[in-house]
Amino acid sequence: MPETYAGAGVDIEAGEKAVSLIKEAVRSTYRSEVVGDIGGFGGLFALRTEGYRQPVLVASTDGVGTKALVASALGRYDTVGIDMVAMTVDDIACQGAEPLFVLDYLAVGRLRPEMAAALVEGVAEGCRQAGAALLGGEMAEHPGAMADGEFDLSGTAVGVVDRAQVLGPDRVRPGNVLIGLASPGLRCNGLSLARRVYLEVAGRDLADPAWAGADLSVGEVLLEPSVIYSPALRALAGAIGPGLHAAAHITGGGLVGNVPRMLGPDSDARLDWGAWAVPLVFGEIQRLGEVDWAEMARVFNLGLGMVVAVAPGQDDSALAALREAGVEAAVVGEVLAGSGAAHLPGLPG
Repeated sequence: MPETYAGAGVDIEAGEKAVSLIKEAVRSTYRSEVVGDIGGFGGLFALRTEGYRQPVLVASTDGVGTKALVASALGRYDTVGIDMVAMTVDDIACQGAEPLFVLDYLAVGRLRPEMAAALVEGVAEGCRQAGAALLGGEMAEHPGAMADGEFDLSGTAVGVVDRAQVLGPDRVRPGNVLIGLASPGLRCNGLSLARRVYLEVAGRDLADPAWAGADLSVGEVLLEPSVIYSPALRALAGAIGPGLHAAAHITGGGLVGNVPRMLGPDSDARLDWGAWAVPLVFGEIQRLGEVDWAEMARVFNLGLGMVVAVAPGQDDSALAALREAGVEAAVVGEVLAGSGAAHLPGLPG
């Protein structure tokens, strides 16, 4: 019998069906700058430079990490795409960039069209929330390299900012106010530790309550979609203009690893423990795993998905703008003279 691609584990017809299922979701994200339609060998985007003196393109690539394992275990694939978009567009938002478009990459062991469509619909929803076009992507079937049911999802966001409005450490000075943007969950970071503590150390099931009296299960809490902060940061920039100095996206490395990335070598960040609400999931992970709180701060966001530095006297306007944009926020500390480190006085021992 002659060999075929299907016999090697790659189903061309399934790929064609998956593409047909995602077309409307992709088109729902299109901005007016998108040229053409889905199906080309590359996505076309007509960059509009009106209003920019020196437009600078900003790009970031990221994925959903081991959150994919939770999605697979629960058989729920429609939310992790939101996480992928959040990880990328919120990275470039820290440079002050407006996201223009996203490219996604989906790798699977076996291509199941309905599963792929659900994953891409999540990406499309994230793009709609961010105001970015889903300009193109790739679905790759990798039999032998990945097991049936396994997937990985990653992507790239591209945005634009005027060079004079790029945010960053050169704008931050001692006396700046630090404002934290609330994150109700883990986002995409620390899932390996969270899964180990819940499922292996504590022997919990994904269907068990996330903590005593919780309305949500372990699986639901671990899979909770990330907040996309990019629109709120654009609203904040519009409200206080040059009063917005820098932003830190709290991803891998936790609070203590990411806040210093927006500081210059002569500044420290003081984050006041107790100034914001720490979601119960973090306390439960700490308790079940007997994780040192310093380690928690190196791994998780602990309730702050992003921290921004604003000029003194701009905190009230900044808080109002963020809340108007639908993001809860609080003053969580300040910038002090130092050497580029983040400190959390009051962190439990």
